Amino acid sequence: MQILNRKAHFNYEIKEELEAGLVLLGSEVKSLRDGKASISESYITEVKGELFLVNATISEYKAANRFNHDPRRPRKILLHKNQLNKVLGRIQEKGCTCVPIKIYFNKKNFAKIIIGLGHGKKLYDKRETIKKKDENRRKQRGEE
Repeated sequence: MQILNRKAHFNYEIKEELEAGLVLLGSEVKSLRDGKASISESYITEVKGELFLVNATISEYKAANRFNHDPRRPRKILLHKNQLNKVLGRIQEKGCTCVPIKIYFNKKNFAKIIIGLGHGKKLYDKRETIKKKDENRRKQRGEE
């Protein structure tokens, strides 16, 4: 099961992508496996030299009862030290943003997150992206 941030590539010009781990509770993992999560409004921030996924919604797991988690709690992102230093350095640059793109389970069944480093697009860049998508759709249909 994959949870995608469909607006990431539309709102941001992603220059680089990194794979990282997530610190999750058991009930969060169960909800992710059911696909009951959303990262469309979420972002990544730095707190005391560590990265956190903020504002991501992972719904409560019904069978967890009183051992359930808070759906919008900040979740720690796990990276190697050199990758972490690279991301923190890029975040300090003016205009550079760190955005979650996708959450999925790898072959070893660990929850992973794809992080995108890039800059926000201007309105005219977004319009240009829409024009290119429409043009590609027309070409595939054979309307020219």
